Amino acid sequence: MAILLSARDVTKRFGGLTAVNKLNVNIEENSIHSIIGPNGAGKTTFFNCVTGFYRHDEGTVLFKGEPLDGMQPDRITREGIARTYQNIRLFQNMTVIENVMVGFQSHLTSGWIGAVFHTRKQREEEKLAVEEARKMLGFVGLAGRGDWMSKNLPYGDQRRLEIGRALATSPDLLLLDEPAAGMNPAETADLMEFIKRLRAELGITILLIEHHMQVVMGISDLVTVMDFGEKIAEGTPREVQNDPHVIEAYLGRGATENGPA
Repeated sequence: MAILLSARDVTKRFGGLTAVNKLNVNIEENSIHSIIGPNGAGKTTFFNCVTGFYRHDEGTVLFKGEPLDGMQPDRITREGIARTYQNIRLFQNMTVIENVMVGFQSHLTSGWIGAVFHTRKQREEEKLAVEEARKMLGFVGLAGRGDWMSKNLPYGDQRRLEIGRALATSPDLLLLDEPAAGMNPAETADLMEFIKRLRAELGITILLIEHHMQVVMGISDLVTVMDFGEKIAEGTPREVQNDPHVIEAYLGRGATENGPA
């Protein structure tokens, strides 16, 4: 299978702290690939390097074979990478449909002149964006709630809205940072099925950070494990679950003496 994203010896330092240390990971096209590890392992720092919020100090990130190094986040979004955040970052005082339309902005071409003079092209693009936003709301399970204020949505639906806004950028690769955080069991089960739909129906590759092991083990093709900024294991969910290095990282050195539970 083709490699969509390739991180090669990616290193990110903050002063004397090395948050990501020579990380090598390949994300296959049309896969669901999870990155797990204890808190502080460097997972979100790696996401920030991929999406241009941080500039890595060493190494390179290739997307579709082309380097992303030094690109601004908006350019990376236009290249086909979108993300969500561990802490939901919706525009709380905007409506649900307005939040999704923000995602479409990266593909609008009328520019500021069209916005100022409300040109025909700008009006046509805006009409199309509204139509597409309504379709997106239907896909993520929020049909009929476009006029709601986003802050009034239940927590699980806010997560869906954030994913819908990311999908509006038409990504080939979607980075999800702990999407199951704070969800109840029913919401978590729905999320797992939803992520599977993203791949099956939209053909999107998913790169996932998640602490909820039911989610990771239930939907991942491949799992990369990080600890102290380094990759310590990689394999199928079953392989990773039984890896002594992973057990040690999560449960402590004594856990490996008795083998996996």
